Amino acid sequence: MSPVRHPISGRALSFVLDDELRILRGQLEASPGRLGRTLVKVGPLRATLVGLSAGGALRPHKADGPITIHVLEGAIELEAEATSWTLPAGTLFALDGGIVHAVTSPQGGVFLLTMSAGMAAGMAAGMDPGSRASDDAAAAEPRP
Repeated sequence: MSPVRHPISGRALSFVLDDELRILRGQLEASPGRLGRTLVKVGPLRATLVGLSAGGALRPHKADGPITIHVLEGAIELEAEATSWTLPAGTLFALDGGIVHAVTSPQGGVFLLTMSAGMAAGMAAGMDPGSRASDDAAAAEPRP
């Protein structure tokens, strides 16, 4: 993690993502591979900018609670439960807690990772029983 020079917890926080992205890009150029900048750490909520250089990766791991990944630049590939998704810039992807997943980025990418710590199976438990992912036009389709 790179040092963040502003508060990451408090009753109200505000960030200019363009500024945070510029800092992250500069630090990633100086130290290629992967880099994370925690922006928010309040109670169970975490928001972290993650940058991967071309060829960068996050080995298989899992989060206790549900996560979202909002790809801001480039593209990443996410693998979970024997399925792969290619997530280009502009994609928002959600994954329930407790699922082992890995991330790679052949060309490089930056994403905003948001998670709720300690809330495993949160999305599944909170899903409206009448809803079906196939009805949602924004549902992520796995890569063949």
